[in-house]
Amino acid sequence: MNFETILGSVDFLEFLRGKKATFLLSASVTKTCEIPNISQAGIPGKLYLTPTLDVEFLCTKEVRSLQDIAKTPKGVPTPALITRAIHELNPFSNIEILDLGMEVIPKINYFKVHDFDIKASENIVNGANINAFEIFQKGLEFGQNYKTNDDYVIIAESIPAGTTTANATVKALGYECEGYFSSSFKNSPNDIKNETINKALENIDKNDDIFEKLSKVSDNMIIFCAGFILGSRVNNIKIILAGGTQMASVLLVINSILRSMEGEIDSSNIALCTTKWINKDKNSNIKALLEQLDFPINAYASDFDFAESFHPALKLYDEGEAKEGVGCGAALCFASINGLKKLEVTKKIESFLGV
Repeated sequence: MNFETILGSVDFLEFLRGKKATFLLSASVTKTCEIPNISQAGIPGKLYLTPTLDVEFLCTKEVRSLQDIAKTPKGVPTPALITRAIHELNPFSNIEILDLGMEVIPKINYFKVHDFDIKASENIVNGANINAFEIFQKGLEFGQNYKTNDDYVIIAESIPAGTTTANATVKALGYECEGYFSSSFKNSPNDIKNETINKALENIDKNDDIFEKLSKVSDNMIIFCAGFILGSRVNNIKIILAGGTQMASVLLVINSILRSMEGEIDSSNIALCTTKWINKDKNSNIKALLEQLDFPINAYASDFDFAESFHPALKLYDEGEAKEGVGCGAALCFASINGLKKLEVTKKIESFLGV
């Protein structure tokens, strides 16, 4: 198993080889996920449960708020399986949960769940109804005060319909993003997504400042994580953003905030890690998103795929379904720099599916 450098140099990830990591999972719901067929990140009609189930499975290898592992209608199991498999083979020294607006509290004990008193955000068609400045401030303060005994922090997300809100966010901020955003579907439901994004953008007034725009079209995860990354600069923490185009949108929000304040960031301690499925996706372009940043960024993609698996549900990943989530891209890069082999990771994932 190895990884490819999308942007920057190989040195950042190589420096972390064999070092200890804390894994933070941002779990959140945007009611945009209630739009029929907009996302396949979970069970139709129960997408609000996806982050809850992902938290439970990542922490305990069990889902407790439902009978079985969340699968898409096509039978693609959650990417939480990938992240959990790597955690079992080479554990993160710590897993912590950021509750950024879950609708159902996960049934877990002992694991630290950070509660920020944040409610699920609304459907962006009628306005997300977020107090973006307040959420950003909560992220900023958490980042400023966050302490870890590990060498770096991996920050991941589970938020169904999150690529739609991320796309709306980046478009509202004026970046080029046509055809750049990925989807949990192999064949993205672009008509539904574009209609949703266009309706959301109609809520924006030309005099809105950045936080007023984010309050209408974004989601809690993006806004909070932007604050967290800016806040954590005071502690010089090395951070890997675990995800694809959604995490690219976090960086673009940071970029816009810095532009509005005429501020700067030393981005040498930040990297983004994603999957081969995102990096090679012909229907999106994460590199083009990241190249619009005013600051340099290190970005990597794992070369892991399911070529060594015979499980039909896992083969769907290689066909372009699911692609990313629950930090699986960063977990796979973590696996690479900790010497795990593709076959052992594949076998561990298959074991969760009864193979």
